[in-house]
Amino acid sequence: MISPKDFTDVIYTIDRGVAILTINRPDRYNAMRARTVDELLAGFKSAWVDPQVGAVILTGTGEKAFCTGGDQKERAEKGNYGETETGMFEVEALHKMIRAIPKPVIAAVNGFAIGGGHVLHVLCDLSIASTNAKFGQVGPRVGSFDAGFGTAYLARVVGEKRAREIWFLCEQYDATTAERWGLVNKIVEPSDLMNAAMEWALKVCDLSPTALKALKHSFNADSDHIVGIQSLAFDVLDLYTKTDEAKEGGKAFSEKRLPNFKQFRE
Repeated sequence: MISPKDFTDVIYTIDRGVAILTINRPDRYNAMRARTVDELLAGFKSAWVDPQVGAVILTGTGEKAFCTGGDQKERAEKGNYGETETGMFEVEALHKMIRAIPKPVIAAVNGFAIGGGHVLHVLCDLSIASTNAKFGQVGPRVGSFDAGFGTAYLARVVGEKRAREIWFLCEQYDATTAERWGLVNKIVEPSDLMNAAMEWALKVCDLSPTALKALKHSFNADSDHIVGIQSLAFDVLDLYTKTDEAKEGGKAFSEKRLPNFKQFRE
């Protein structure tokens, strides 16, 4: 496992018993390459085993983006998301980790939470958004999808109609709309975001860790069956990303043009 001291894509710090994981790729709007996923997994594992840590905050560097999902430029250039520790792109494991870690995870959403980044914040136990936050999905636009937690669990959060709207239209929604839909718990000014997240995290740290662990696992139990759906979905996604249809999405994104998916309807 990568040590936090060797991280390049993620900043891992501990403040008053709160582990803060900051995706640090502002030049790519905090999009994730494979290395980023490896480091996030390592960071969550470090927070899990550290008895001094009672809560986790997940955020991104700067005010422009929380996370914009998979790095489409990397994918277009290399055909994948880059090298990994295990040889696997472990975003599915990252999703499971956010749910499994027995400590509440708070998303501090600054700027864009798009695509895979949107899924990450949805999976966090609580979400606080800055007023400049934007939420949405782009999978069908760039030749990708998340048919596991990114859809089935999202429907639990916002309802079936809203979840389908998010995925089928690929539009962006502001923080006020996200709060109204139940996507986020609270909205604050950008300058207050980390203070607000830390305030909640410190409140969590004062509570019984065993009670919190049992509560989190109890909340998860009702939707744990989605793990099976997710496994099947990622099997299909792995095959799909090798097709010309999927490659057209990534190529169009890199070339800053609309993809031509009509050719694949026959």
